Amino acid sequence: MLDPDYAVFAKVVEHGSLSGAGRALLISPAMMSKRIARLEERLGVRLIHRTTRKLALTPEGRQFHTDVVAILKAVEEAEGRVTKRNRAISGPLRISAPTSFGRMHVAPRINLFLRHHPDVDMEFDLSDAYVDLLTDQIDVAIRITDRVAASLAAHRLMANRRVLCASPDYVAQFGAPQRISDLSDHRLLAAQGQSPWKLIHGQTRKTVDVRSYVATNSSEIIRELALAGVGIALRSLWDVEDALRRGDLIPILEDWTGPDDLAVYAVHLKSPVRAPVVEAFVDFLRQVFSTAT
Repeated sequence: MLDPDYAVFAKVVEHGSLSGAGRALLISPAMMSKRIARLEERLGVRLIHRTTRKLALTPEGRQFHTDVVAILKAVEEAEGRVTKRNRAISGPLRISAPTSFGRMHVAPRINLFLRHHPDVDMEFDLSDAYVDLLTDQIDVAIRITDRVAASLAAHRLMANRRVLCASPDYVAQFGAPQRISDLSDHRLLAAQGQSPWKLIHGQTRKTVDVRSYVATNSSEIIRELALAGVGIALRSLWDVEDALRRGDLIPILEDWTGPDDLAVYAVHLKSPVRAPVVEAFVDFLRQVFSTAT
């Protein structure tokens, strides 16, 4: 059993006086002195030189203080881990995510979270529309953005690198643009709200106004149209990396990419106390996306 006088000794060293430590622990200076003396007697060494003006650690006291601080910290951390592990992670959890990212990268991982927290009552909404967390009563939202509102706490999950791409069939039929200005002669694809394209090449920046060859409000439709050979799209790597690897899509104007300002975040309303289920889910997302770039 941990000797309670260890904490008393550590507090005396922290405050530099018996009276200061006593005030912090709500113990009288006389009782503080008795407890330090009791500890020294049990250990058989002098820990503190006490005078009417100040306290000074003996060499044995300095070493013992180093060890005691480490012991108390280890006990505190152990208790914290047990407390956190034993907290009931349960109750409602409402999540919102963009359609493609949620379907491809969040939904396949949900079972792992629920396996560890089976008492969570989860609702998972997919939408490419802007979701107001307060109005729509969303606990955690996935956002792909370059800025997060000051009212929200944001946890960065991964980068969001974007590339121009098209299918081999499209390139075979219409050729590939050689310069950024050639894009105006091609069939471009973008969902509502995804124009203009902002592209960078080193320090050079260009803005490309896009009148989508097929109008749609769905980012997933744009991906499918690009795969089908309808046109050129600007897509996030998390969305098309597998298709590029398989050769179903090929890079276009590889030197030009979307800027690095966008990233994928988990956001929730700011609160002095975060609900355990929200904390658990955010920690889960950070872990599963920790290796993503």
